[in-house]
Amino acid sequence: MSEKITIYDIAKKLNITAATVSRALNNNPKIKESTRELVIKTAASMNYKQNKLALALKSGRSNNIGVIVPRIDSNFFASVIRGIEEELHPHGYQVIICQTHEDPKRENENLYTLIDAQVDGILMSVTDVANENTGAFHYVLEKNVPLVFFDRSKHIDGVSSVTINDFKGGYITTKHLIDEGCSKIAHFSGDQSLEIFKNRFLGYKQALLDNGMTFNEEYVIRTKSSVESGKEAVNVLLQLKTPPDAIFSSSDFAALGAIQELKDKNISIPKQFCVAGFSNEPFTKFMELSITSVDQSPLEMGKMAARVFLEQVDKTDTIKIEKKVVLAPELHIRKSSSRTTI
Repeated sequence: MSEKITIYDIAKKLNITAATVSRALNNNPKIKESTRELVIKTAASMNYKQNKLALALKSGRSNNIGVIVPRIDSNFFASVIRGIEEELHPHGYQVIICQTHEDPKRENENLYTLIDAQVDGILMSVTDVANENTGAFHYVLEKNVPLVFFDRSKHIDGVSSVTINDFKGGYITTKHLIDEGCSKIAHFSGDQSLEIFKNRFLGYKQALLDNGMTFNEEYVIRTKSSVESGKEAVNVLLQLKTPPDAIFSSSDFAALGAIQELKDKNISIPKQFCVAGFSNEPFTKFMELSITSVDQSPLEMGKMAARVFLEQVDKTDTIKIEKKVVLAPELHIRKSSSRTTI
């Protein structure tokens, strides 16, 4: 293997000091433009690569941003990451992606690892499992590294967030089902220790009460964001003495499972039973029986989270203003819940 080229090799070839080479490579204004261009041209011809970690330690900036998501094989999180990259790349930032797989322990490990990697900021969506250990989050703040939550967030002083109005999303979806003539509406809820699922549930419940309908606790079932969980949950509902005639699901995947199970039991959708989901996953609009769902605007969410980070990192003072950005949900009405022609 060939030896790694250093600034000393470049300096020797050009008969200048290593300090001059270093300043030229780092765009020091004290260096003449002609010298800078010569150094850069020589460095390229010698296949010189800067030590990014050493540069980060010296300058205090790595131009790397950590992004933590539960998983990247989700259209929602993939779209958020795309939005973050599209917004940050023109500013010279690269993205390092970590996954938690909904494991609080791994979430903490990701935070410590990214700090050790000298990232300039961390944008993340927390796990759907309650993580009572906030030590890793406070460690990030102690290091004066901007932390921005998106989609799923925690209440931590000094941490900004970009979320959707989940309460409104739950409310307008339930109101739509009521308008379609549904009178016994069930709800597939995620872990309500997380605000996004709690607020979707509260929106659902408030819509029932505002429209003179009775809230029935039996109709609320905690599900995972999976097809199988949706199948299991709808079977529980159908065994009730008074089964529901509609479901508002906090997950499109659970909604899909419910629809598959209802079809297997020859229950007509939406004539006998209406179903609506949340997230507007791509499959919801391409199925023969398209699924009504709430769009969370993941691309815009990612871009907005990146903008919030840029606002914080550009501040010259040490005081970081906590910012809460709430995006408006949009309900896409499709065949699974529309008893009238769309």
